[in-house]
Amino acid sequence: QVQLVESGGGLVQAGGSLRLSCAASGILFSINAMAWYRQAPGKQRELVARVTSGGTTNYADSVKGRFTISRGNAKNTVYLQMNNLEPEDTAVYYCNGNIQISRVLGTSDYWGQGTQVTVSS
Repeated sequence: QVQLVESGGGLVQAGGSLRLSCAASGILFSINAMAWYRQAPGKQRELVARVTSGGTTNYADSVKGRFTISRGNAKNTVYLQMNNLEPEDTAVYYCNGNIQISRVLGTSDYWGQGTQVTVSS
């Protein structure tokens, strides 16, 4: 019913930049918020950045000042601009959408398949 597709991951040297993109498609009655999470090997998945439908953003302390989350004009897309990348940022990055597919249903969380980001030292 809902698909989230990420793109933009890859290999970059420390200090470099990458931009991740995510597009939501399917039955989208409303999108409450979109976010990026990441999961490094042997670690739990953690929130990186989140943006609400009203434009409110919040970030993990570890990425504040380096990463910027934004939504596209179509509102079903979300971007993560990652600058000054560090080896500790290496992880699989997942797009998340808190989405309502029907007027009578509440919101649910949907996930993309993930995109690998590797930062070399």
